[in-house]
Amino acid sequence: MELPNNLMMISGVFVFDQMLAFDRVRATLEQRMLIFDRFRQRVVEPRFGIGSPRWEFDPQFDIANHVHRIALPAPGDQTALQDLVSDMMGTPLDYTKPLWQFHLVEGYGEGCALVCRLHHCIADGIALMRVLLSLTDDTPDAPWSPPRNDEEEQQRSRNPFRLVTRPASAAFGATRRLTESAWSGGKELVTNPSHALDLARQGTDTTMALGRLLLMLPDRKTILKGPLGVPKQAAWSAPIPLPTVKTIGKATGATVNDVLLACVAGALRSYLLAREQPVEDLNVRAVIPVNLRPPDAAIELGNRFGLIFLALPVGIEDPFDRLMELKRRMDELKGTPEAVVAFGILNAIGMAPTDIENLVVDIFGTKATAVMTNVPGPRHQVYFAGAPITQLMFWVPQSGRLGIGVSILSYNNEVLLGVATDQGLIPDPARIVAFYHEEINALVSLVEDVQPGLIEPVGEAIS
Repeated sequence: MELPNNLMMISGVFVFDQMLAFDRVRATLEQRMLIFDRFRQRVVEPRFGIGSPRWEFDPQFDIANHVHRIALPAPGDQTALQDLVSDMMGTPLDYTKPLWQFHLVEGYGEGCALVCRLHHCIADGIALMRVLLSLTDDTPDAPWSPPRNDEEEQQRSRNPFRLVTRPASAAFGATRRLTESAWSGGKELVTNPSHALDLARQGTDTTMALGRLLLMLPDRKTILKGPLGVPKQAAWSAPIPLPTVKTIGKATGATVNDVLLACVAGALRSYLLAREQPVEDLNVRAVIPVNLRPPDAAIELGNRFGLIFLALPVGIEDPFDRLMELKRRMDELKGTPEAVVAFGILNAIGMAPTDIENLVVDIFGTKATAVMTNVPGPRHQVYFAGAPITQLMFWVPQSGRLGIGVSILSYNNEVLLGVATDQGLIPDPARIVAFYHEEINALVSLVEDVQPGLIEPVGEAIS
C-alpha cells in the first residue's frame, strides 16, 4: 500500500521541557526496543520478483544508523518543529537497513523533542504505540545501564542460536494456539448446538458487510482529494483538557470519541468554506483503523487491524445536530463486522500479485478521503530517559491515494489533535487544527447555555 509519494510511515513526537542526555536516549532505545527482533531485521525482496518479501537480521546492524542528534533551526518554536517533521514525512527510510529511526531534536524552546519514524510493515499503530510506551517509566529515577561496548554488541547480534531458536519457538507457539482454537471451537459446537446458529448469523452478517464494502461508491470529489506529491505538511494542536471533552459528551449523551470526531467534521467544514468550496449535503468519508487484538494481549508486532468507513457529516452546519448525526452513524457501525471483513481483505491483498494488489488499493483509495485514528495514551505523566514527557503526538500514514491523516491522542488527562496532509492538496493543516479548537469551543458554548459554569472554553490552538 506504499507509494513513492505516500510513504507508509508512522511518525511520532515526544516533547520535553528539559534537555535529554543523548547517551541515555541511545541506551534506553538499545535496551528496550531491541528486545523485539523486528527492530534488528530488514526487508529483503524476493529474487526475480517471485514470491513475497521476507525479514532477515541485518548482518551489519549498528544502532548509530538509527539514533541521531540534530539541531532545530531558529526560532526553535512549534512551527519550526512542524516543518522538520513535515520534511521527514516525505523522506523515505533506508530499505537496506531496519526500517526505523529516532532523532533527538535539540533547541526546541528551553527543552527538546524526540522524533520517531517507524515503517508500518513492522507493526500497526496500536502495536507500535505500545512499543513506544514500553520505552517510558512512571518515575524519573528508573534504573538504566550505559550502552554495551561494540564487542559485546557484536557477539549478541551474531549469536547463531538466537536466530534459530526464536523462529522455532514462535512457530511452536503459533501451532499450539491454532490447535487450541480449533479444539475449543469444535467443543463449543458439541456442547452448545445453538452456537452453530450464531455462526450462521455471523456468516450472513459478514457476507452483507463484504457486499457493502465492495459496492461502496467512490467518495465525493473535493479539494481534499486528488493527485499526490512527495512533500507533506504536519501540524498538531495545543493540549485540550480531557475533562472538558468528557463533560460535553455527558451533557449531550455522546461518547468522547463521538465528540472528537464531530469536531473534526466541523473543522473540515470550516476549512472547505474558508477555501470557498461547497459543503451543502457533503459527507467526507474517513477510513478508521480498528484494533482487533484482545485488550489484555501482550505486546506483539505485526499488523492486526481492521477498517471501518465513517461518513463525516460535514454538510451539517449546527454543531449539536452534527454531533448527534455522527453519534448515530458511529452507533450503527459498532454493530457490524465491517472491521473484521476489511482485515480479511487486507490479508488477501498482501498475498496477491503486485498488479492485483495495486488495483485493489486504488479501488479502495477512491472510497475514502482521509485516514483517522484515535489512540488512548497513558492516563498519567510518564518519563523517558529520566525526563517528563510534556506532550505526545503521532501521525498515521495516509495509505494508497489518501492525502490527509488525522490522529487523536489522549495523554495525561489531555487530548491532542495531529493532522498530516499532502502539501499540494492541503498546504496549511494548521488551519484545520485552529478550526478544530473553534468546534470544541462551540460545543462548550452550547453546554454553557444549558448548564452555566459547568466548563470553560479551551485556549489557543497552537501552543
